[in-house]
Amino acid sequence: MSAVTPRIVTRGVVFIHSTPTALCPHITWALEGVLDTRVSLDWVSQPAQPGTMRAEFSWTGDAGTGAYLASAMRGWDGLRYEVVEEASRGCDGARWTHTPELGIHHSRLSANGDVVVNEDRIRSIVEESSGNMAVLTAELDRALGSAWDTELEDFRHAGEGAPVKWLHKVG
Repeated sequence: MSAVTPRIVTRGVVFIHSTPTALCPHITWALEGVLDTRVSLDWVSQPAQPGTMRAEFSWTGDAGTGAYLASAMRGWDGLRYEVVEEASRGCDGARWTHTPELGIHHSRLSANGDVVVNEDRIRSIVEESSGNMAVLTAELDRALGSAWDTELEDFRHAGEGAPVKWLHKVG
């Protein structure tokens, strides 16, 4: 008799920080394709970049769903987004951030939401910097996703107080 692997369920949030209006239905369709359920996003104007739209919603799904959501939207012109997946049994939390200028960045997250850089990556950064503090600082900033956070900060603040739509898909 074979053992059944238990399903690991987690939850997360997708923040579409800014997108051209023409991409709104395509984003919805991409998210529906990953989640295998209907998604209804409440699009509102993005004050940080007039002429663009923003939306956000929460989802529940299998561990790893965040990576699929982030990949489904990768590479579209003018799209800024963030996908956060909470930690679940045996899986770290994660965040994917994307900007048109920088592309996509993936970070592991601690329980309180801090970016975690693993030991091997830190050792590699220290070794590659060869004692050059400018290189060390730049590489640590890159590992932490500092440039992505800086670019998205105005867009995040513009969305403060916006309602979050919860999307639950279990089973």
